[in-house]
Amino acid sequence: MTDMVYRSEKPSAAAPNGGATTVNGRASTNGIAAPPQPSGKTQLYRPNPASHHRRRYRRQCRCTVCCCCFWTILALLILLLLAATAGVIFYILYRPHRPEFSLLALRTRALNLTTDPSTASSHLSTSFNLTLWSRNANNHYFTFFYDPFDVTFLSGDVPVGNSSLPAFVSSPKNQTVFKSITVSASSGNLDTDSVKSLRSDLQRASGIPLRILMDTKVKAKAGKLQSKKVGIRVVCDGIKGVVAPKGKSPPVATLDGSQCKVYLRTKIWKFTF
Repeated sequence: MTDMVYRSEKPSAAAPNGGATTVNGRASTNGIAAPPQPSGKTQLYRPNPASHHRRRYRRQCRCTVCCCCFWTILALLILLLLAATAGVIFYILYRPHRPEFSLLALRTRALNLTTDPSTASSHLSTSFNLTLWSRNANNHYFTFFYDPFDVTFLSGDVPVGNSSLPAFVSSPKNQTVFKSITVSASSGNLDTDSVKSLRSDLQRASGIPLRILMDTKVKAKAGKLQSKKVGIRVVCDGIKGVVAPKGKSPPVATLDGSQCKVYLRTKIWKFTF
């Protein structure tokens, strides 16, 4: 009897793809995972037009600001150069000079310091006679217009006299003399330091140190040009021999070494320099 062999219809247990197996969703051969395959779709980078526009706008703003700053600084430099040039030309043409002041005579008519023992208060009484000289040293063009002067006599930091001078006009090469200017003071309740300082100076043969301050405002006119009023201070130092009178004739102070200087006073906000 002949034996017949039938082939089984059951599928083989071998894995598909030529013996490849699947591990974690990837085909593998002999247990080694295959590398991932790239997708068929490619992603393209497309820049955001809004962000590009913002960067361009910011760059344009920075350029505009830089240009404005540059032209502003350049304009200021040109204005300063023009002003400096005009000042030099003005000085060369007109050669302006400061006004001049000098002391011609100073007499002491009264200089008394008294103390009341009952109240321990001190009283100062003074009287001076001053002769002052002023001159406009400019040859032509410049005329000075002075407001009234405030005159103050100081011994150290203690005021010992006050007075005033009238307003006047000083033409080119003009000289003005003020005679018999009465400067006086009558003050009480001086502080202890001021009393000690004055009493010590009165006992010296050279007398008290004296300093004269004169404050006013002045404007200058040159032809059709006219300046605004500015503050000036005249300071006179080097006065010696201011002593209390002992007889009928008032003692005369020594003015040989005295000197008067003119300073421009500038006011910034609430401060005056």
